[in-house]
Amino acid sequence: MSQSLPPSTPSSAPPPPEHDCYHCGLPIPADVDLPVDIDGERHQMCCTGCQAVAQSIVSSGLIDYYRRRDAMPEQAREAMPDELKDLDLFDHPDFQQGFVKPIGEHEREAALILEGITCAACIWLNEQHVAHQPGVTAVDINYATRRARVRWDERKIKLSDILAAIQAIGYRAYPYDAARSEQISERERRSALWRLFVAGFGMMQVMMYAFPAYIADGDMTADIEAMMRWASLILTAPVVLYSAAPFFSHAWRDVKLRRLGMDVPVALGVGAAFVASCWATFIGHGEVYFDSVTMFVFFLLCGRYVEMLARQRAVRGVEELGKALPAFAERLAAWPAPDGEKVPVSQLQVGDVIRVKPGETLPADGIVADGESDANEALLTGESRPVPKRPGSPVTGGSVNIGSPLCVRVTRTGEHTRLAAIRQLMERASAEKPRVVQQADRIAAYFIVALLVLACITAVWWWWHDPERALWVFVSVLVVSCPCALSLATPVALTVATDALARMGVLVTRGHAIEALARADHFVFDKTGTLTYGEMRVEAVRLLGGADEADVLRLAAGLEQGSEHAIAAALRQRAGDAPVAAFAGLAATTGQGVAATLDGVAYRIGRPAFVAALVGTPEPEALRADERSGRTVIALGSSAGWLAGFALTDGLREDCPAALASLRAKGIDLSIFSGDTPATVEELARRLDVSHALGGMTPEGKHAALSALQKDGALVAMVGDGVNDAPVLAQAQVSVAMGGGTDLARNQADIVLLSGRLASLADGLDLSRRALTIIRQNLWWSFAYNFTAVPLAMFGLVTPWMAGIGMSASSLLVVLNALRLQRRLR
Repeated sequence: MSQSLPPSTPSSAPPPPEHDCYHCGLPIPADVDLPVDIDGERHQMCCTGCQAVAQSIVSSGLIDYYRRRDAMPEQAREAMPDELKDLDLFDHPDFQQGFVKPIGEHEREAALILEGITCAACIWLNEQHVAHQPGVTAVDINYATRRARVRWDERKIKLSDILAAIQAIGYRAYPYDAARSEQISERERRSALWRLFVAGFGMMQVMMYAFPAYIADGDMTADIEAMMRWASLILTAPVVLYSAAPFFSHAWRDVKLRRLGMDVPVALGVGAAFVASCWATFIGHGEVYFDSVTMFVFFLLCGRYVEMLARQRAVRGVEELGKALPAFAERLAAWPAPDGEKVPVSQLQVGDVIRVKPGETLPADGIVADGESDANEALLTGESRPVPKRPGSPVTGGSVNIGSPLCVRVTRTGEHTRLAAIRQLMERASAEKPRVVQQADRIAAYFIVALLVLACITAVWWWWHDPERALWVFVSVLVVSCPCALSLATPVALTVATDALARMGVLVTRGHAIEALARADHFVFDKTGTLTYGEMRVEAVRLLGGADEADVLRLAAGLEQGSEHAIAAALRQRAGDAPVAAFAGLAATTGQGVAATLDGVAYRIGRPAFVAALVGTPEPEALRADERSGRTVIALGSSAGWLAGFALTDGLREDCPAALASLRAKGIDLSIFSGDTPATVEELARRLDVSHALGGMTPEGKHAALSALQKDGALVAMVGDGVNDAPVLAQAQVSVAMGGGTDLARNQADIVLLSGRLASLADGLDLSRRALTIIRQNLWWSFAYNFTAVPLAMFGLVTPWMAGIGMSASSLLVVLNALRLQRRLR
């Protein structure tokens, strides 16, 4: 281990300006001055986050990290700490702020990105290895995005131990952030391109030496033939030792761990052909396969490179959310004074007023305090039309101001913003592995074992009958059916579909959601906030006792003061700013109403039947007449008698009739389950041409009705909004929440309609069905190719270079087929 370097002596001359962050290496934006004194020298940081971490490292006495890092060569410094000792930095609370979040009292969850993943077997290996570490409670890795979600009990294991376990099997894990992900992708592309260049150059040169031997037909003199072979060996060596090095290193890692990855058959084939060719060159007779080796490596690397580009393109849309927010904002410290200051977004606090100029991205959620403009929210909702913004309008971080300057009062920052919530839900979806992916991975693992057995049997048979052809037939069998296409078939298609759906405003939050939505044949809709806007308004107040309208509104607002329901909001809005009654013992009965006491008198507000149970007399005829008219009726009463009734209406979403008609045209059965009065629900169902509609339902009633549909064989998609819908959302095969719904409903749902447009749901159904069709096509192609190619290779009809082309082409085909999902639905 290297000795700690002595502290450097500060020079009298000022150090040259730093253009890159001393901590993370990213460029430092202009006009940023965030220095940290490290080892007697001032070093610049790119943001307050890096500054805080660097200062924490210095304050904690861990400055040896920077000393050892600076002593490394430049390439090693690009990586995270390499020595196991340095991994202790990841256990520091300040270091974990950006990528670790608490789940329970002692459980933690980290978002990581893995480097070194080449196939689905790598995913399986990491998941199995990390899951068996004591204290690890969950681990999920997405093949397409290379992202991992790891949970652990901090009392039993530290994060540094988990990272060390990953390093021990030959991979690297980094804290996830969008910039780090792009750096790794760029480094991966650059390395792959260099290896491809060396393989291509070597292949062309070796073919130049092999061609004369083919056309000479035995007439070439021995010394010329020997010279050609030695020249081919020299040119092939860099291809095998450099371009094909990852195949050998990954295969050796798998063998040491007693597991079979997809690089094992490739390494066996390339290695066997190269060693046999070298031996034939040394002894001066026998067949050489340098041309086949270089051609095979080139075509295989070419296929993997194109597949890598396609995969990175597919996930780039998911990564865009991580880069949506700007690094700096203009804060108006003395608002309404116009003077502003440029500050890092991480320093914004709730209540700050910021100025957002045209063309700039809003850095946080807020309310427009001054100015009128339009905002482009396409990245967040899939809605391409600009959304007007006026004083009092809510704005969302990540949207773009496209009109005139806006002054915005910040309401939510950092991980509490809507953008952060969307990103977290997308991360959850990308980390979960659907059942169809798990099945493909299991099949691929068994397939590799079967392939090795078949290759050995084939080699023995050919050695017995035709020894000169045994080697290249063995290589062809190993290479031609490596099950890369089988493992790529499903995850790439799901990743592309997830990205395409997000761009339409349909956010997938669970791994199984796309498959479940595609198979659903019965859609059940809630009414308020789903088919309607959920913006209830009080149309009429029916006075039933001696109190006047102001008194009953004051009582109603006091009873509903803690409710998030749209009806409660409408009653509070109708009451205005008048002081509300101070009730005691507020108790809500889900789906019925609220009960409380005031000055020793019991009060209830909610459904007329719920209030009637307290009043002791039947519902007044005036309320029944309002119910028969299709309006929503809320009653207010006390133990002394009926006080008032409130008739409310809610506007139907503009696209609702067309969206439901589109779903019916696709063969979907429709139902409406609502807690609203039966007469109101029946009137709405008649307008929407829905034959199965049930009103007056409690959450338990909705759950029972949905279970009955499932028992009859229906695959149900539940579309809802609000706390009352959470249990039934969990019961459905796939659940959809409106983007404006409560946090509980959004967290429970498998899919969130960010735009609030029901038309997006119909489009999402189409795209999900297309995704399932493409997954089936990919799987059928993979199986058909493998079951066709293996027998041909065993009969000696496929040469190694042809096997390389076939294997690469099969993998590339499934990726390109999946990319068809990015085409916008017409």
